[in-house]
Amino acid sequence: MTREKILATVKKNKIGFMRLMFTDIAGFPKCIQIPADELEGALRNGKGFDGSSIEGFTRIYESDMIAMPDPETFKLVTWHDGDVEGLMFCDILLPDGRPYEGDPRFVLRRVLSRLESKKWRFMVGTELEYFYFTNSEYPEVLDHAGYFDLQPPDLGEELRKKTINALHAIGIPIEYSHHEVAPSQHELDLKYTDALRMADDTIMAKLLIKEVARKEGVHATFMPKPIYGENGSGMHTHQSIFKGKKNVFFDKDGVYHLSDIARAYLEGLLRHAREIALITDQWVNSYKRLVPGYEAPVYVSWAQQNRSTLVRVPQYRRGHDLSTRIELRCPDAACNPYLAFAVQLAAGLKGIEDGYECREPIEENIFGMNAAEREDHGISILPGSLGEAVGAARKSDLLPETLGQEMFDKLLRNKTALWDEYRGYITQFEMEKDLPVL
Repeated sequence: MTREKILATVKKNKIGFMRLMFTDIAGFPKCIQIPADELEGALRNGKGFDGSSIEGFTRIYESDMIAMPDPETFKLVTWHDGDVEGLMFCDILLPDGRPYEGDPRFVLRRVLSRLESKKWRFMVGTELEYFYFTNSEYPEVLDHAGYFDLQPPDLGEELRKKTINALHAIGIPIEYSHHEVAPSQHELDLKYTDALRMADDTIMAKLLIKEVARKEGVHATFMPKPIYGENGSGMHTHQSIFKGKKNVFFDKDGVYHLSDIARAYLEGLLRHAREIALITDQWVNSYKRLVPGYEAPVYVSWAQQNRSTLVRVPQYRRGHDLSTRIELRCPDAACNPYLAFAVQLAAGLKGIEDGYECREPIEENIFGMNAAEREDHGISILPGSLGEAVGAARKSDLLPETLGQEMFDKLLRNKTALWDEYRGYITQFEMEKDLPVL
C-alpha cells in the first residue's frame, strides 16, 4: 500500500490509533502506539524512541532510534475488546537514517540481499505448534485428544477456527489446522510465502493465537515442552528458492527430485545445524523438547519418509514441481523468526557457494540405532542443552558473519546469563529425587 492509500483507509474506517511494531533480539513483539493524526508524520519520518531498554538493542549513551513503518505491512486488526487499530511492522534506523544492524528484521533483509544478483527469492512456510491451558499459573489441559483426532467440537477446536478467521481478516492465509499429538496441543500451518513476509506473519499469528485465547479466558503458549512425558511443540520450517516462477530446488532427474543446488543447500543446513541451534532453539526449555523418543529431530541427517531425521524432503507428487522443498524440523516457535530464517538461509547459501557435497539420506529409524550404529552412519546429534548450544555457537564463523559481530556478542551474553541462572536453580526434580536420600 502507498502512504496515501494507508492514510485514506485509516480515515475511512475512523481508526483512532496505530501500532508500530518490531521485535527485540529474542523475538518478543514491541510496540509504539500513536494517535492516527500522527500517522502521516510517522510514515514520512518514522517515530523516535529510546532503544537502551530493548533487549539486545543499543547502549544507553547511544540510545536514540527511529521506528520506520513499512507500508507493505499495513493491516487493520480487531482486538479482543472489539477495538480496531492500524498496525505496521517497522525497520529500525539510526538518527542519520542508516539501518540499525541490531534490528532482527534488518539481519534477515541483509541475508536476503545476497540473493538479488541471481534474482532468487527465499520462500518459507511454518508449522506453528502450541498448547492451550486453562491459565498460566495452575495450567490444566483443555482436552485429551491426539493427532488429527476428530471429536465433538471442544474449546480448542473453536479457538483454532476463530484464530484462522482473525488471521484471514488481516490477509494471513492458513493452509490447514489440526489437533497435534499431545493433549491440548494444536497446529496452524501458514501458507508459503517470501521469507520476510513469513517472519512478519509468524509474529502476527503468534500474537493473535494468544489474543483469541485470552478473549476466551484461556492461555495459549509456544513453550517448547510444557508437559513432561508428552511431545513438545516445534515450528517445522519448509523452505525453497525460486527464480521467477521456477523452483530452483526442483530437478526431474534428481534424487527425490532435488537439484544440485538444493542438495548443496540441504548439506549446508546439516553441516551448520549445531552452531545455529542457539538461534532456532534459544531457550532452556527448547532442549527439553529436543530429546530422543518424542518425535523430536535430534539426529543430524536427512531423508524423505523418515521423521526421525533433522531434515525431511516431502515426497514429490507428479506435476507439483513448485512444491519441492526442504523441511528443517528442529526450530521451535519460541524462536525469533527473523533470525531463525536468516541463519537457515545463510547455512544453505554456504553449502551452495562452497559446493558442499550432500551426504546420503538415512531412511532407517535412527531412534532404534545405538551410538555405534549412528557413528557408522556418520550421524551427529544436536546440542543437548542451552549451555551446549552456546558452546557450539561460540565456535561458529557463520553466526557472526550472518548476525553481525555486535548482535552475535549480545546474543552470547544474553544466553550465557540465562544458562548460568538456570544452572543455579534448584528444580522440583532434585528436591524429589535427592533430598530424601542425600
